[in-house]
Amino acid sequence: MEPSVTSEFSLPLSRRQALVAGATASLVIAAPSLAATKKHPNTPNGAVPVTEEYVRTKDGVDIFCKDWGPKHAQPIVFHHGWPLSSDDWDTQMLFFLANGYRVIAHDRRGHGRSSQVSEGHDMDHYAADAAAVFEHLNLKNAVHIGHSTGGGEVARYVAKFGEPQGRVAKAVLVSAVPPLMLKTDANSGGLPIEVFDGLRKALADNRSQFFIDLPTGPFYGFNRPNAKTSQGLIQNWWRQGMMGSAKAHYEGIKAFSETDQTEDLKRIKVPTLVMHGDDDQIVPIDDAGKLSVKLLKNGTIKIYPGYPHGMLSTNADVINPDLLAFIKS
Repeated sequence: MEPSVTSEFSLPLSRRQALVAGATASLVIAAPSLAATKKHPNTPNGAVPVTEEYVRTKDGVDIFCKDWGPKHAQPIVFHHGWPLSSDDWDTQMLFFLANGYRVIAHDRRGHGRSSQVSEGHDMDHYAADAAAVFEHLNLKNAVHIGHSTGGGEVARYVAKFGEPQGRVAKAVLVSAVPPLMLKTDANSGGLPIEVFDGLRKALADNRSQFFIDLPTGPFYGFNRPNAKTSQGLIQNWWRQGMMGSAKAHYEGIKAFSETDQTEDLKRIKVPTLVMHGDDDQIVPIDDAGKLSVKLLKNGTIKIYPGYPHGMLSTNADVINPDLLAFIKS
């Protein structure tokens, strides 16, 4: 039997175990860690140690990005809603991956795993950050799909960056916020500012509870009679929301409610599908989807009777095939 070696910090080890442990420790000390050696490709001289899952913007924000599937396949790009993350698209990403597409989704600044920076929580920065990611990946012939606030991001990105750069084939706006959610003199069908002030107050008072109440109630339509509630969806919504920055979420309410995207929609020329449920309690269809399609040069609308704001999750079995049919058309 081999004699054992002990120390005040460890359980007894055999001589062979001690030698192996010592050699392993020497290797760890002698070599830098893998995380420390992966340098960001967009950073001068590779000065910042970040993983390959991040893209750095010109103003120094690290944007988390998923990029799955064959690089030669047509890219489908997903833009998430407030206050969530790219994880909200898991069902769609797996569906399109199985159908042979390259699928990409990123976490908006201040959301998910991206940098929790103090500034830039507005639609212009959202679109510029997205452009930085897609330029880094050199995406071409891409289909951009945006949900809710992500639909506003898609409209601003496609109009300002994607089409001028020749990177976009089609776009889809799902339960999306354009053209303008806020009620104004020129937008009499919008929601009054008190609605959005109420969201801000609920978030500031108790963000964690607010992020339970919203998906439990109107987001997925679980407050409707005979609705089949999914505790998993509620918990996943809360998980994604609490990963992000309270400041980003607070300021994001202004971004999605007060940004007038009328001109963005008018500038988009690529085929664009508007998808909206007529029981959307978060972004009512009459002042959103139905107005957006009138402003688009090459737009069509598909209305889903009785579907809620979060229909991508509650009704993925219907929405996913419809998305595929549009992309293939």
